[in-house]
Amino acid sequence: MTDNSTSALLQQPESKTLEFKRDLSSPQPLLKTLVAFANSAGGRLVIGVTDDRTAVGVADPLAEEERICNLIADSIAPGLVPNVELTSINDQTLLIVEVFPSNVRPHYLKKQGPEQGVYIRLGSTNRQADPALIAELHRGTKGIIFDEMPMPGLSVDDLDLVAAAELFGSKQTLDEKTLLTLKLLRPEQGRLVPTHGAILLFGKDREIHFPDAWIQCGRFRGTDKVDIFDQIEIHDHLPRAVDAIEMFLKKHAFKSAEFSGMRRKDIWSIPLTMLREAIVNALVHSDYSHRGTPIRVAFFNDRIDIESPGLLLPGMTIEDMKSGASRIRNPVIARVFRELGLIEQWGSGVKRIFAEATKQGLPEPLITEIVTGVRFTIYLREPVVVEGPEPAGLEQRAQSRAQSGAQSERILALLDPEPLSANELVALLGLKSKTGAFKRAIKELLEAELIEYTLPDAVQSRLQKYRVTEKGILESGKNG
Repeated sequence: MTDNSTSALLQQPESKTLEFKRDLSSPQPLLKTLVAFANSAGGRLVIGVTDDRTAVGVADPLAEEERICNLIADSIAPGLVPNVELTSINDQTLLIVEVFPSNVRPHYLKKQGPEQGVYIRLGSTNRQADPALIAELHRGTKGIIFDEMPMPGLSVDDLDLVAAAELFGSKQTLDEKTLLTLKLLRPEQGRLVPTHGAILLFGKDREIHFPDAWIQCGRFRGTDKVDIFDQIEIHDHLPRAVDAIEMFLKKHAFKSAEFSGMRRKDIWSIPLTMLREAIVNALVHSDYSHRGTPIRVAFFNDRIDIESPGLLLPGMTIEDMKSGASRIRNPVIARVFRELGLIEQWGSGVKRIFAEATKQGLPEPLITEIVTGVRFTIYLREPVVVEGPEPAGLEQRAQSRAQSGAQSERILALLDPEPLSANELVALLGLKSKTGAFKRAIKELLEAELIEYTLPDAVQSRLQKYRVTEKGILESGKNG
């Protein structure tokens, strides 16, 4: 390396791919770092630098180079062959050990063994890998993909193909050939069985097999998790969960309207386009083999955090994500989301989120690797403050709205701009069931021609939804 490039390196903060050490006096932390680099995205360890980034060099460069090579050979398995380089800056010689992402991972410290000695890189720190992470590292080197793995104990009857067919509509006929093409089914010992991805997407009893494959949404007062205002658990099939999460966020946001002639454009207080991309990204890239935490969506006054379990795949960094590089953890789920139109272009979602933030003049989103996985933070243009008392319960809130005579207006606002079913309206209104007040409000809105059925010739159809009429749009605009 040249003096200029070495100087630039010393200006960088420690990160997933960079660490500084004063000397080799404590080799164990140094070896953990090299193991973590090899099991993650690679990286460079610079020896001869103090905590304040002063280059003090190594006393005997050739002897230290030989020592580090011997330590690596004697202490790490499978064998690790890094690039070891001596470089000078300000008359000081530094030792740089560069490790590349390994295709024989997981590497581990021999002294601790293959169960306790595996480390991965989490931000600028090293984390001991748990059994689930170790299993994922093994699968990666063998080319085994978790959501493509078969579930031999199950059959096609364990899939909710009715719900799947409703989602696909006329886009796909879900015959046996299509299910095999989408890798929702695969041959196993002479019969067809569902894959992990199929059960995650459309399993009738998904959470029996994947207990943490659900979504927890919360609305908090302020900017931390001290005071929760509202929360729900979403257990829908994953493709439907996208809309369910969005509905919860809309419930705690507000919108204004802009009119151009008779055309109306709704402006939400939260960046829905960006949030939808981040939600889809979380559902597609979560590590569903991970146990202990669901996907979490937290709405604060100044931001919305979307947390998905599972660290970045080996070889990937946050900078890679921001630049548009992508490695798909769950190709079965991703393919179905693509077929359903929930993904537009492979690998472009994160890049679009950052581009949209720039376009809207919003602060740059933040991606952070945390202990349980990855957190995607989207900041709001202006604070969205929770108003009103702490809800004593969903039913009490619904009664309060009914008493105020505002339920009809609320239903009208919820149906603009998209049709919703009665059950979806009930959920957004915070009701536990279709109350008498709810039924009266729907009847009055229909009679006033402010809303209409989407299937007027099949009023009792389970696919029936309500949509706002042009008259209803004008009425909603007046009330908004």
